[in-house]
Amino acid sequence: MTSLGLNAVAALGANLLGVRNDPYMSFNFFVEIDGLIVGAFTEVSGLQVETQVHDYQEGGQNEFVHRLPGPTRYPSNLILKRGLTDIEALWSWYQEVVAGTIERKNGTVYLLDRMGVPAMWWDFKEAYPVKWSGPELRADGNTVAVETIELVHRGISKPSLSSALGAVRGVAGAVTGGISFG
Repeated sequence: MTSLGLNAVAALGANLLGVRNDPYMSFNFFVEIDGLIVGAFTEVSGLQVETQVHDYQEGGQNEFVHRLPGPTRYPSNLILKRGLTDIEALWSWYQEVVAGTIERKNGTVYLLDRMGVPAMWWDFKEAYPVKWSGPELRADGNTVAVETIELVHRGISKPSLSSALGAVRGVAGAVTGGISFG
């Protein structure tokens, strides 16, 4: 007997009720660091997790090579970009690093649904800034001045509650508003 996961049950229920489960838009997100929403960012990159693979050639076995899992790592830093404002929390945090005071902080990147409610999120742990870039200033331009902060961290995770919330949201949408009777 096979058991269905929560996502499979939600998808089955949505299909039976005729509800679409559209993908989330990537422009609707915010970042929180140590309980403080540090601003609306225009871009977040570096949400990556990678498991290294080691090849092992077994003697006498010529049809395939064993591919064994190795350590999991986080190959890139988190890169946060936002419009430059008078709020200097990120600049100050980086200046502390420059002065030799490393204060590691935990944070979360929230992806929001169309109503602005967190749909899923990724937690990063024990991060600190290793690079700050200021805006490109041009007399002939009319774009927003953007600052970039790069964070090194000790891991990214997607809590099970994050995934479960999305599945529950899909079923709730099907039950409350997704039913159409022609």
